[in-house]
Amino acid sequence: MGIKYQPKNGWEIINKKDREAIFPFCERYVAFLDKAKTEREAIKASVELAEHNGFKKIEDMPVLKKGDKIYAVNKEKGVLLAVIGDNTVDGMNIVAAHVDSPSSDFKQNPLYEDLDMVLCKTHYYGGIKKYQWLAIPLALHGVVVKADGTKLEIVIGEQADEPVFCITDLLPHLAEEQMKKTMKDAVTGEGLNILIGSIPGEDEKEKFKGEILKILNTKYGISEEDFISAELEAVPVQPARDLGFDRSMIAAYGQDDRVCAYTALQAILDVKAVTKTVVCMLADKEEVGSMGDTGMQSRFFEDTIAHMISLENKNYNDLMLRKALKNSVCLSADVSAAMDPNYKDVSEPLNSPKLNYGVTLTKYTGSRGKSGSNDASAELVGRIRKIFNDNNIIWQIGELGKVDIGGGGTVAQFIANLNVETIDCGVPLLSMHSPFEVSAKLDVYMTYKAYKAFFVA
Repeated sequence: MGIKYQPKNGWEIINKKDREAIFPFCERYVAFLDKAKTEREAIKASVELAEHNGFKKIEDMPVLKKGDKIYAVNKEKGVLLAVIGDNTVDGMNIVAAHVDSPSSDFKQNPLYEDLDMVLCKTHYYGGIKKYQWLAIPLALHGVVVKADGTKLEIVIGEQADEPVFCITDLLPHLAEEQMKKTMKDAVTGEGLNILIGSIPGEDEKEKFKGEILKILNTKYGISEEDFISAELEAVPVQPARDLGFDRSMIAAYGQDDRVCAYTALQAILDVKAVTKTVVCMLADKEEVGSMGDTGMQSRFFEDTIAHMISLENKNYNDLMLRKALKNSVCLSADVSAAMDPNYKDVSEPLNSPKLNYGVTLTKYTGSRGKSGSNDASAELVGRIRKIFNDNNIIWQIGELGKVDIGGGGTVAQFIANLNVETIDCGVPLLSMHSPFEVSAKLDVYMTYKAYKAFFVA
């Protein structure tokens, strides 16, 4: 190692073995993305992979011993996976990601008709640029719980023979006033109404809306009141695709943060033997502050760890849980904002991640004075840096844009609040929070390698 720190493009320094592994690994990641466009679908796909790799429900385990592989699901929107080490009380190596992504969600009373067309009212979820959701094909994913308690899973628009939906845009010929507005104000939240039909039925009143309800009732047994107990998300239709003539990148919806969720999941699935208990936590609701009973601020994580310890130790007490958390280290697995050649002015070049420079370590996130951030210690950064260097992992350091330009948060602060040493670590993206985010395959693979090396460190 020289006295100067000079990061290099990963393709210039990668070894032959890793180079050959990148594309096959990313093919499996792309397949996962197409199956997991919502948090429920991501958890379902994750559990299927876990069970295929020998993980068992914690509820089915009377005791836990070294080498056991278990998982626990949180209300179909989160999952914790673990491989048991010598003694969980001695601490864990944790990788925590989130599986929710920005979407356009149906309101509880969504249906209305206007100008002989039927539309659905939505409330957008997470931080989006609203204009990006106009005039693109949307599919409908989610669940409807009917009056009798039956839960119906819905996916409409992903197959070529299925209809799609869209939010219309204003033609440029009539958009002079619209285009005078700021990008923030040109499209309102209440204006994100999804077009779903235009043929009248036989009803004398609301005959267009009535016809849509008739179709839904005939095909799915849904009544209008059933929307009140539904979670329906409109998401981009397009599948994940290779990007570039060299196919070096992936363009897809939902890579924030399913790229880190998948790499963390695959890393724990590939762990063979551990001395220290390892945990992969996939949570919901990060995009809205990790609130609620499926977010990282819920007690699910602590409760599941306590359950694990109680199955390892007959004389469990709460102090064991506190000791386990104190002795643990966590990689908060979330994406970072890669420098974009079209928008370089918002980034600070010395401390901003780049595509193809490897997995990104982010010492702190937050905004304007690190507000709302976990700030990892120098000691922790040094330990993780050594793990990566010792395991031939291509990595870089980064932060989220220039000081005072903006900022953002991750689950890191909530895990750190449990007295767990925590640092952010994940894949750099272009076009983050858009319907078509971009990652580099080299970075995706190096993130998987980083999480795996950390698990067994």
